[in-house]
Amino acid sequence: MPFDIHIMSLKDILDILLVAFLLYKTYKVMKSSGSINAFIGILVFIVIWVIVSQVLQMRLLGSIFDKLVSVGVIALIVLFQDEIRHFLLTLGSHHRANSLFRFLKGNKEQKNQKEDIMPIVMACLNMSKGKVGALIVIEKNFPLDEIVRTGDMIDANINQRLIENIFFKNSPLHDGAMIISNKRIKAAGCILPVSHNLNIPKELGLRHRAALGVSQETDALAIIVSEETGGISIAYKGEFYLKLTAEELERMLTNED
Repeated sequence: MPFDIHIMSLKDILDILLVAFLLYKTYKVMKSSGSINAFIGILVFIVIWVIVSQVLQMRLLGSIFDKLVSVGVIALIVLFQDEIRHFLLTLGSHHRANSLFRFLKGNKEQKNQKEDIMPIVMACLNMSKGKVGALIVIEKNFPLDEIVRTGDMIDANINQRLIENIFFKNSPLHDGAMIISNKRIKAAGCILPVSHNLNIPKELGLRHRAALGVSQETDALAIIVSEETGGISIAYKGEFYLKLTAEELERMLTNED
């Protein structure tokens, strides 16, 4: 009796890689939103379902699991609608194409980018020394029009003194977030979605939670200057980068992709 050996084809390898990629992206989104335990629970359920239905071929128990899966898909969409939105945003992001475009344009584009970033860096350093709280959100590919509408329109060139004046303690706009888009200060005093991630350190305040929230729901980069400690932090792609130096801040802003 001939022994049938199944040789993996290129299509099988591609299939495995795509499944691994989707699982990895889902894991990253769930981890950043604090839903990692739910993700692990879903994976365990899927493994049990496959074993019962395909390996052991238990018809009655398998049919029950099949019904639960068909109903559970709708429940998961409702339960994890924010995570699914962020996952689709990540898949649809064209930041790598933008990186290639900037590479082809060469050093001139990098020089212009540094000229736009340095006023932000210098303003953050000055506010850090004076322990002036600030929250600056830099728009990337995902439009922040809805967030911009929650604040006061400014539409001005990026200017160090303007940034510091807006976040001055007696300024009526200092409590909200500043939105920077297309190399211009679009608005200030804006309201951001607050992250409900339970893993956020307790010493981090509302500014940090708002910064993490906008980084989870969009691809924006958020800079936080702590009013209590003067520390400079960044929230990006659902993760914190705390206690940054001037060099680290500049490097992250110029290489945010």
